[in-house]
Amino acid sequence: MPRGNPSPKLAITVDPDVHEKVLEAAMTEGISVSAWLTNAARHALLARDGLAAVAEWEAEHGELTDAELAAARRRVTRQLAAGGRARSA
Repeated sequence: MPRGNPSPKLAITVDPDVHEKVLEAAMTEGISVSAWLTNAARHALLARDGLAAVAEWEAEHGELTDAELAAARRRVTRQLAAGGRARSA
């Protein structure tokens, strides 16, 4: 029986061009392909959750206006330029 909390394994198939890009990206970042794919999946899941949260908010309060979206883009751009994370308050 395995000790600790072993990670589950997945067998996946990807297009050849994606395969090469994933290998290059993992090597460039100095991490394993498994770690790179885990990070990519985590990012995609966070984005999906964020989009769902926005949709829920809009269903309750109405769609965000162009002005609100523009203000949000400016705020994120400023935070990223300052070296912060876009998620920070």
